Amino acid sequence: MKEKIIVGISGASGVILGKELMLQIKKYSDVEVHLVYTKAAEKTYMQEQKESITSLHDLADKVYDNENISASIASGTYKTKGMIILPCSMKSVAGIACGYSDTLLLRAADVVIKEHRKLVLGVRECPFSSIHLENMYKLSQMGVVILPTVMSFYQQPDGLASCVRHIAGKCLDQFDISSDDMNRWEG
Repeated sequence: MKEKIIVGISGASGVILGKELMLQIKKYSDVEVHLVYTKAAEKTYMQEQKESITSLHDLADKVYDNENISASIASGTYKTKGMIILPCSMKSVAGIACGYSDTLLLRAADVVIKEHRKLVLGVRECPFSSIHLENMYKLSQMGVVILPTVMSFYQQPDGLASCVRHIAGKCLDQFDISSDDMNRWEG
């Protein structure tokens, strides 16, 4: 049976990160991608990628309407390995931290937390306010992985695409999925 990972994309800048994550997951035949994205993600995707976010549908095994809070991923009885929200806006962080589950993306994250599954938030904001930090701290105390989408340079990236692959690979590391697209530190 295939493992299921929910991929959420919210309206923060950096939607290319979510696309790269899905491209990397698709290399594994034993992992399914269950995609949910926000209306703000649709707008951001169009602005940053100059194409409709529906172009990502081919990279997902299942795509959910963010308004459908009765979808399978809204229930703890639907087994998943967990969820990655990449990029994750501070609005989504706040909703998750407060248990405000008025959309499927937020409800799915809430379910992942209550079922003690892995939740990785690829947070995007700069700089962070005290409110952002407080919300992220609160979530980290619940076991949520806060993974800022910060570029690293020790791997000698050859451009933005290398940095994007590296961040997506770091998210997959949280699920013990090793990305061949990631240049690891060898010392």
